[in-house]
Amino acid sequence: MRHQVISYLSHWLHEVNSHSLQSPFIYNLYTKFIQKDFNKGQFNAIEKTRLKLLNENFLVAPANYGATSLVHPNVHKTKASTIAKKGLTAAKVSRLLARLIAFNDSKNIVELGTAFGLNALYMAQAENTNVVTFEGSKDIANVALTNFEYHAKNNIKLILGNIDKTLPVFLDARISVDFAYIDANHRYEPTIRYFEAIIKRMHKDSIVVLDDIYWSKEMTQAWEEIKAHPEVTHSIDLFSVGVVFFKPDLVKTHYRLMF
Repeated sequence: MRHQVISYLSHWLHEVNSHSLQSPFIYNLYTKFIQKDFNKGQFNAIEKTRLKLLNENFLVAPANYGATSLVHPNVHKTKASTIAKKGLTAAKVSRLLARLIAFNDSKNIVELGTAFGLNALYMAQAENTNVVTFEGSKDIANVALTNFEYHAKNNIKLILGNIDKTLPVFLDARISVDFAYIDANHRYEPTIRYFEAIIKRMHKDSIVVLDDIYWSKEMTQAWEEIKAHPEVTHSIDLFSVGVVFFKPDLVKTHYRLMF
């Protein structure tokens, strides 16, 4: 928590808005798709599911691998409402994911860390998209699958199991990835490994979003290394998430922006 507080204060002191942006690409992206919350009223049905989860008392067991969770710090079963209150991505961030997908017209989307499936539902709104989401906990995956069925989303595929094993098998199919959201094992080494694996299937117009970049010192270390990656040209730090781009015609630049 100390790392998160210090990181937040640092971000608050150094973040800028559109007036400081010189890159036409970033200015357009920031003013029209990040700063402008134009899709706020489009996801009422999904948000009703969030409210339902916030009051569910059935128990679910977390996966047995990954970094120790702030939501369920042991392997014992935890109330779904507890996980929802502490672990679900804020609706503001979920809407951002949907807007970035619209900005990039992404078709093939990969999510590492399904949770209860709300972000997958946000990212699968366009019928011409295909979302493949990876989850380690069978109990949590079952809740997500129920939510996908309830919302009649047939363009989401959930892959259950240890991502360390399931992701390489999936990527071996050499599918092109337009958009990736990484919110799984919150440790340095797996995060870097997942990123390195996914970008082999990405192209110059692809986008990667990393969640919880200030969750721990390890996650911040991973974010710093990803920003410096030779294939990353532009990176945006919104504190809640980090966003990276691979456009070879752009001069490598990092932005810390208000969100």
